Amino acid sequence: MAKPDKKANESDEQKKGSFFKDERVKFTFGVFVVFFAIFLALSQISYIFTWRTDQSAEWISIFSGTSIRVENWGGKVGALFASGLMNHSFGISSLVIPFLVVLLGLKQLNIKPFQIRRTFFKSILGIVLVSLVLGFLFGDFGGFLGSGLGGLHGLFISQWMSAFVGKLGTALLLFIFSVAFIIYIRPNSVYSMQRIAKQIACAIGSLFSPKAKSDDIEKIEFDSFEKEPDEPVQEVEPSIEFVNNDKGTIMNIVDPLMLNGEEEKEFDSEAEMELPSEAENEAEVADKGIIKNHVIPDEVELTVEFNREQEGVAAKTNLDEEYDPTLDLSMYQRPPLELLEDYKNRQAPVSDEELQSNKKRIVETLANYKIEIARIVATVGPTVTLYEIVPAPGVRISKIKSLEDDIALSLSALGIRIIAPIPGKGTIGIEVPNQNPEVVSMYSILRSAKFQESRFDLAIALGKTISNETFVIDLAKMPHLLVAGATGQGKSVGLNAIIASLLYKKHPSQLKFVLVDPKKVELTLYAKLEKHFLAKLPDTEEAIITDTQKVINTLNSLCIEMDSRYDLLKAAHVRNLKEYNEKFIARRLNPNKGHKFLPYIIVIIDEFADLIMTAGREIETPIARLAQLARAIGIHLIIATQRPTTNIITGVIKANFPARIAFRVSSMIDSRTILDTPGANQLIGRGDMLVATGNDLVRVQCAFVDTPEIERLTDFVGNQQGYSTAFMLPEYTGDTADEQQYVDLQKRDDMFEDAALLVVQYQQGSTSLIQRKFSIGYNRAGRIMDQLEAAGIVGPSEGSKARQVLITDEDSLQKVFDSLNQM
Repeated sequence: MAKPDKKANESDEQKKGSFFKDERVKFTFGVFVVFFAIFLALSQISYIFTWRTDQSAEWISIFSGTSIRVENWGGKVGALFASGLMNHSFGISSLVIPFLVVLLGLKQLNIKPFQIRRTFFKSILGIVLVSLVLGFLFGDFGGFLGSGLGGLHGLFISQWMSAFVGKLGTALLLFIFSVAFIIYIRPNSVYSMQRIAKQIACAIGSLFSPKAKSDDIEKIEFDSFEKEPDEPVQEVEPSIEFVNNDKGTIMNIVDPLMLNGEEEKEFDSEAEMELPSEAENEAEVADKGIIKNHVIPDEVELTVEFNREQEGVAAKTNLDEEYDPTLDLSMYQRPPLELLEDYKNRQAPVSDEELQSNKKRIVETLANYKIEIARIVATVGPTVTLYEIVPAPGVRISKIKSLEDDIALSLSALGIRIIAPIPGKGTIGIEVPNQNPEVVSMYSILRSAKFQESRFDLAIALGKTISNETFVIDLAKMPHLLVAGATGQGKSVGLNAIIASLLYKKHPSQLKFVLVDPKKVELTLYAKLEKHFLAKLPDTEEAIITDTQKVINTLNSLCIEMDSRYDLLKAAHVRNLKEYNEKFIARRLNPNKGHKFLPYIIVIIDEFADLIMTAGREIETPIARLAQLARAIGIHLIIATQRPTTNIITGVIKANFPARIAFRVSSMIDSRTILDTPGANQLIGRGDMLVATGNDLVRVQCAFVDTPEIERLTDFVGNQQGYSTAFMLPEYTGDTADEQQYVDLQKRDDMFEDAALLVVQYQQGSTSLIQRKFSIGYNRAGRIMDQLEAAGIVGPSEGSKARQVLITDEDSLQKVFDSLNQM
């Protein structure tokens, strides 16, 4: 008996399969499906108006009965489909079904506007849920569409549920299902729901609490304060006048004992030139919502303004270039601001009594030492109020500076800081802590227009200045940052604020973090970002580096990455990372020649002092090298320490870290070590800090971001689709001198001969060439290169340059192989 020909059967199956894979068949079928969906949609829309006539037809004889008439736009067939979907199935919600059919047709046409499977599943769940809700709420709705708005499915299931758990239980179940469905299709909505629930709870609480008031304060109107009793002429205090401008609240003080009539007249005219006009005041009232107080005779007119920055709209980056580096994670969503907590309800504005009391005590203290004042400018900040005083002519600045402790004693303040003089101004600044400091939330900082509309490469929002302005800096321009301060003064919160700012601004393809945490507890929350934002060595399991030896290997690996990036910049004829990426996005660089999109790499070391104590120069040397050279290729360092001493923050470190942040420290020596100037020892703690960028020194209240906020942020990012692994840094091994001197050629690598042939053919002794051509790791390629050197095929290492190839042709190489095989 003859056996069947297997090859003939396989060819027949291939022919059948190829018919359905034919592009012409798929295109024709796709067009048919799209037009059928349009036909189905028109039939359903028509059924809404003609359902009585269409439903009365006898469907058994729909094809044979020529006398049967319907009014549906799709004829009998259209009426049949529409009745089956809208009457016997899901009611009004079945109008979504033609949309799903269109997606099937577009898929056959190779047009995929959405993810087909996910959209299908969500739509079907929505159709079923809406049908149940409509069936429960409206029942049969007077027989509309035959079975009501929810169709036969919604009507039957809702009636069954009502009989099973009652109408109240059914309503509760449908509400839970609806909320769960909304959270499923839009994960961000859960945080909006939480915020709405909090607002409702606060509103309900305010109805039962007579003291509850709205904390959304944009301006404050203070009542008039009592007049002081008249005093003799020789003891009259300077008259005070508060004026609002764009920098804060101005208090003008005029001393009648100091000024004669002509001087008073001249001073008043000058003051009139500085005061805004009535029209300008009205404009400010319209723009900023300032409420001006009524004037009290012989007393001070007080208007206190708290600047509230305009909230911006989240900037969206639309790249018009041909290559988009974000395509690998095109579905990635940046974290919503609702993940962060808004501490607006805890804000406590500075009262007018506090301002007047501080003013009076400053004036009295200076008057006791025969120091006369011409004017005071008060700028109210979130935690500190700056009083800028204009001394009378002839007063020495050093005399006011020496009274720092006396003023602090008279004000009973936690810490007074005197700036004498303020750079760029002819005034002397006295910074006085507020009695009720304001909590600056990370939510308000990231929501500000200044951060949302910033075009910095690496925008970092740190907090608010004394003038209530959001303080945003560019790490790419700094280019490295040193953070120091005593324990418990806000250093870790500052690092969290820096990381959160970058996470809200950057896509995972544009930014990578190298996190070093010797204490093992500060940065562990960010381990969930491993497949999105973290970088690590290939052989390590955890992305958060805690072991000292791994820190050394990682820093040296970053030096290798730095040299590799500089080679790419040299080949591309550009000077920095930004120009290189722009050139690559414009497809002016060939990926086959090793070019690729290069993300920024931010190295954050939480406790630098511990690393210096355990590793010393092994840590300091690669950090100094990175700090000196890595700016142009997008590697930036952020180093934090709680021991700002000279043996930790050495001269090499300070020379390469021009940007520094100082939290409160215990002594003036520590302040000078960090900032090269005193001042950090006079801060009040709890996030109060001085930021030095070059020659500027700015006092900032750090934004507060709590651990639950960081957990919500990392959960949101970590639960999204990420890369298969973390960003891999080049391999690095610190070989000892004995291993480098002796290489056993009898234990040659399996790829030794292939690698030798490759090196001779290309006449290039490069470890990266072997690594790239054979797809092996850096360690193995390095060992092969050492064996080639021991065999006399390549010369010794010459630093970053390629080794010299000592063998010129393959015949000579074969002789080397023969001699090695005879060993």
